[in-house]
Amino acid sequence: MKLRSLLFVPADSERKLAKGLASAADVLLLDLEDSVAAGRKEAARIAAAEFVGAHHASAGPRLFVRINPLSTPLAMADLAAVVVPGLAGIMLPKTYDPADVTRLGHCLDALEARAGLPAGNIRVIPVATETAEALLSMKGYIGGHPRLAGITWGAEDLAAAVGALGNREDDGHWSPVFQWAESLCLTASAAAGAAAIDTILANFRDLDGLARACRISRRRGFLGRMAIHPDQVGPINTAYTPTAEEIEHARRIVDAFAANPDAGVVNLDGVMVDRPHWVQAQRTLTLAS
Repeated sequence: MKLRSLLFVPADSERKLAKGLASAADVLLLDLEDSVAAGRKEAARIAAAEFVGAHHASAGPRLFVRINPLSTPLAMADLAAVVVPGLAGIMLPKTYDPADVTRLGHCLDALEARAGLPAGNIRVIPVATETAEALLSMKGYIGGHPRLAGITWGAEDLAAAVGALGNREDDGHWSPVFQWAESLCLTASAAAGAAAIDTILANFRDLDGLARACRISRRRGFLGRMAIHPDQVGPINTAYTPTAEEIEHARRIVDAFAANPDAGVVNLDGVMVDRPHWVQAQRTLTLAS
């Protein structure tokens, strides 16, 4: 499952849903949480379920739903409404512990059976750093979970959780606790065998800044990023897609080791390439497929 670009769309906005569906996003995140007013939650659930039912077979994005946190009574009502044929996944916000993914998995087991869906069909992406408790429990993702497609992180709710007045320093860089959260997301994803998905950039008009941030993010190991506006999808997809040069170089590394199966190191254009380079080359070719 490609997870380069994940575009948030309020589930109760027919206009924005239509724009999202027409985008090149890999995943459309139908939001029932922050972008939906309290009085619109029920209407948003109904709209999300109807949208999934009507559009899941299209050639457009895969359809995920961001439910309300498991710590609220809204979550079970969200799940009961939106687990319908065609739902690709659930985004779980404001987790406190990786055990929340297990709890959600148990709920999905029952709801998939009710809906006549294959067991384990619906995947999960937790927003794993929005509470202080979550940061202190990231080790629990080691070994992963069968439903875990990716792990992402958030800075806005974390700022409120720790009492920060903002999440960036005067020079624009993340403040230390948010750098830590970003790094924990990346390492927990690797330990879980899941895709590391970078957080949103709120200034959706700064596409040059977005492109720079995505290039840095991919170099660090992230495989995709969440978006809040359709205009962000193009730069995100470009940044997280290997270039033709990267693909060719990766293929040459893989071919060199295939020609020398007993070698731990091979010579490629006068540069010694070892097994970690082979692993990265394999990852590049997978991303390109």
